[in-house]
Amino acid sequence: MAELDHDEIQTKLAAARTRLILDKPFLGALVLRLPMQAASPEWCPTTGTDARHFYYNPEYIASLTLAQTQFMLAHEALHCALSHFSRRAHRVLHRWNLACDYAINPLLVDEGLIPPYDSLIMDEYKGMTAEEIYPLLQEDDNQETIDQHLYDQDSDGSGDGGEDGEPPPDNPPPEPRQEKEQQQQPKDNDGSNGTGGQNQPGGESNDQTRPGESSQPPPLTPEERDTLEVQWQQRMAGAAQQAIQAGKMDGAMARMIDHLLQPRLPWRMLLARYMTSVARDDYSYMRPSRRSQGDAILPSLHSSQVDIVVALDTSGSIKDRDIQEFLSEISALKGQMRARVTLIPCDAQIADGAPWIFEPWEELKLQTEISGGGGTDFRPVFQWVDKQGMKPEILVYFSDLAGQFPELAPSYPVLWLVKGKEKPPWGQRIQLN
Repeated sequence: MAELDHDEIQTKLAAARTRLILDKPFLGALVLRLPMQAASPEWCPTTGTDARHFYYNPEYIASLTLAQTQFMLAHEALHCALSHFSRRAHRVLHRWNLACDYAINPLLVDEGLIPPYDSLIMDEYKGMTAEEIYPLLQEDDNQETIDQHLYDQDSDGSGDGGEDGEPPPDNPPPEPRQEKEQQQQPKDNDGSNGTGGQNQPGGESNDQTRPGESSQPPPLTPEERDTLEVQWQQRMAGAAQQAIQAGKMDGAMARMIDHLLQPRLPWRMLLARYMTSVARDDYSYMRPSRRSQGDAILPSLHSSQVDIVVALDTSGSIKDRDIQEFLSEISALKGQMRARVTLIPCDAQIADGAPWIFEPWEELKLQTEISGGGGTDFRPVFQWVDKQGMKPEILVYFSDLAGQFPELAPSYPVLWLVKGKEKPPWGQRIQLN
């Protein structure tokens, strides 16, 4: 086999990165955040990332076309930007790695990038997140990812060792001074630790490196994960803004980024904020009873009853446990603000026997088993409210928004609690999941 020209390999990588910057500014800006490091074939047969660097096997890069090299650069950058290194939690490592690749690769193909022949791509996973894909994979799936996910190594293949981010048992932790240095590494703005990627490995691949090659990096510590997650969120937001200004941000990638950059406040906190804002707590100057002492009439705080309409999407895409969790939260809030709730389950039409009315002192729960499971049409709920001549303080609608809306917004405020990525044409949206 002819000896590799390493200068030629580096030129090829630089050309692929430059082409991404020009043609795909969002992906190009992310790739720029990953300094490139040659790696030993013993631990990096293709490419990989530890959320700080792009590691590559020179022989593998030599076997790719320039277009395929662009794909691999963007692939590793998206793993980092989507925080795959911090989202695994309890999940089994191998299945999680597969799910992450299945989530990323269709996005890159939609962007016009050319994948290597052995990339994991399935049409049925298109538009899904890694969390959504994971339970659909077989437990004994023996496929392999195209790259190395070096940020999260788990020797026994289970999720138990990785939930808290600790290194696996047979991968000893670094010495105290090394660990301190590693925790300081992600603080650099460019994602580099200033050492040229010469991290001390956690395994036996130390002695396998050759001149110019990086040693295998250890898994991330919990502190490093947290720091890098914040950094990559900021980088993704900045890259998206640059691409939007250049007019090169649309399609599935744009929808995904918009979804990921939405505020992540807990939905219960936001729901409580909006519902309590409509409670009519105010001061009254009404004359007190004759039993009251004193000549002065001082203001007193009083509350009147709040009328709220709660609509439930009972179509097949909404699970029963989600509905019960949502109703429990509404029930707890309504007792605090003296709310009278009209409950309306609806898929394509309002459920039989509904609506049901609950006074402030009554627990909010479904009166009977709701069959539902049909299509989704939001219009019947708003038509019923209009027919009754009601003007509720607020209407809260729990749904995935995959349905037909009224053409015009009502005169009262509407709060959508949403499972999924869809957006309503009007009203206030709160992301539920």
